[in-house]
Amino acid sequence: MAGVATEESGVGRSEEGILSAQSSRSGEALAEWRSSEQVEKGTPLTSPPYWDTDEDGGPKPSELYGKHTWTIDKFSQINKRELRSDVFDAGGYKWYILIYPQGCDVCNHLSLFLCVHNHDKLLPGSPLFPILSAGWTHFAQFTIAVVNKDPKKSKYSDTLHRFWKKEHDWGWKKFMELSKVFDGFIDADTLIIKAQVQVIREKADRPFRCLDSQYRRELVRVYLTNVEQICRRFVEERRGKLGKLIEDKARWSGICAFWLGIDQNASMSKEKMDVILKVVVKHFFIEKEVTSTLVMDSLYSGLKALEGQSKCKKGRTKVLDPDEMPAPIVSVDKDMFVLVDDVLLLLERAALEPLPPKDEKGPQNRTKDGNSREDFNKDSIERDERRLTELGRRTVEIFVLDHIFSNKIEVANQEAVALKRQEELIREEEQALKRQEELIREEEQACGFRTRD
Repeated sequence: MAGVATEESGVGRSEEGILSAQSSRSGEALAEWRSSEQVEKGTPLTSPPYWDTDEDGGPKPSELYGKHTWTIDKFSQINKRELRSDVFDAGGYKWYILIYPQGCDVCNHLSLFLCVHNHDKLLPGSPLFPILSAGWTHFAQFTIAVVNKDPKKSKYSDTLHRFWKKEHDWGWKKFMELSKVFDGFIDADTLIIKAQVQVIREKADRPFRCLDSQYRRELVRVYLTNVEQICRRFVEERRGKLGKLIEDKARWSGICAFWLGIDQNASMSKEKMDVILKVVVKHFFIEKEVTSTLVMDSLYSGLKALEGQSKCKKGRTKVLDPDEMPAPIVSVDKDMFVLVDDVLLLLERAALEPLPPKDEKGPQNRTKDGNSREDFNKDSIERDERRLTELGRRTVEIFVLDHIFSNKIEVANQEAVALKRQEELIREEEQALKRQEELIREEEQACGFRTRD
């Protein structure tokens, strides 16, 4: 499972709590991407607007995001079993951080949880975000960090969880060993804990923007490789399927003969967007996968790039340099996905065209002595966003092509083959019946001759 920690598991404190997919990483390889100086200041980018905004209406991810810093003084003198932070707002809800300095149901570990404040008093419906709190359930991605004097050694953990009445707290019983807490994390007997909370506005009918732009840029530096693996695995699986089809000469020639022999009206090469996008969301958005939010953001950007590319061809707008984008397979026309060329050519191209090379300069491959902060903020962020967009665009295109071929063209071909076979059987039955009638007549004629004799 992408991004799952090997040491700690995200759990609820209550007995009803279950394991949650999450990631917990520490050390220099991670911390350089999580530097607050690099992420929080941000740098204006010359980029498509959909990289930073959600254009689909409703509460925006930036409005559903919040963060909190908790400074715990005289940490070594704490003798309480548990300690709560001040309450803070995020996504229209109130939260607090809960720690167990000596561990929750475990020994020699610092336990950390994110909790919904006044969970027992929440009612369905909220004046701020009524849809999100309907039925008292909301879905959130969050990050908790224990800050080290050396920022590169700070300890971060990320997870996704659907909070509700019986699972109103979620986190890590074994966030870190107590022996390590005093190795650079305590400064002047003070411990600093940071939390970032992103409430997610889910959609079932199309890819949706999950993350505040700055939070996304922090997470993508950690998980871009994971997102790329998910998208590439899907594309390569579909390409392999098409490759086997083309290698099967009998089957491929049958499909080619069918396609070339029919009236290729436009309806066979297009499909309503909502029909396909519902399947895309169902396929890629997995609640227990910590990378699902980035995958959704990638697909959202990829879809917007496709829409922008289609508008660019009509002379309406320009979002990305066309020279930097591969020749399209799919275009968007109002509420329809349309294949841009003959389906046989597109299938061969999708099966044979090599994928873009992997990002060898991805965030997990950079050294701590990499680019300057200014270059890191602007150039690397733009590269990562472009990478996310291209992965999403390519994935959406292959998904659309595969859907139209499998659910329309191949089905029509199978129906045509079945109809042809049925017609052949009918002809064979008619011929057999005709032959039988001829035999009967011949026998009757033979009997007539014998009677006259």
